Amino acid sequence: MDPFLVLLHSLSSSLSSSDLMELKFLCRERVSKRKLERVQSGLDLFSVLLEQNDLERTRTGLLRELLASLRRHDLLQRLDDFEAGTAASASPGEADLQVAFDIVCDNVGREWKRLARQLKVSEVKIDGIEAKYPRSLSEQVREALRVWKLAERETATVAGLVKALRACRLNLVADLVEETLQAQGPVNEREDVSPVLWDSTVSSSEAP
Repeated sequence: MDPFLVLLHSLSSSLSSSDLMELKFLCRERVSKRKLERVQSGLDLFSVLLEQNDLERTRTGLLRELLASLRRHDLLQRLDDFEAGTAASASPGEADLQVAFDIVCDNVGREWKRLARQLKVSEVKIDGIEAKYPRSLSEQVREALRVWKLAERETATVAGLVKALRACRLNLVADLVEETLQAQGPVNEREDVSPVLWDSTVSSSEAP
């Protein structure tokens, strides 16, 4: 079976009945009332989104937004793990960025807006990120970094991120990023770090 379908089945089996009701409510403007009435599981809903091309293996932005709205961070982590594991062709630099992103998300906290501005993320996008993830600082940080990565593409590097952290006087976080990557050694010698597959879309709430 397609690994992405396996992931969707896994997510569906972990949803409670109240989670499913909330998902259907969140999709009411995207999916017709008739189709929603026939949805009996998360997998049913995901199948409808797949049919409508609202959800694809390489376009998981909507799925991420829905899971964040449910505040199911365990399922978001499952999605992150899938994206990391299915990006075997990504460059070593992106693998390092994923490691750096995880460290930044765990340590920057309320300083994320200052970092986002240093990375040239617009105020409109910052407001959109805050509105999308009002209860999760770590998701706000991660989304800001994703927006920066999508905008910069190949020019987004660990060195650039560390430079921005130091410009914001977040030197302890910058040191932690550098020390962690140095301790792990060359990326081609690691077995436990996988590159990340970056979503090719940015939510309309982030558009300038």
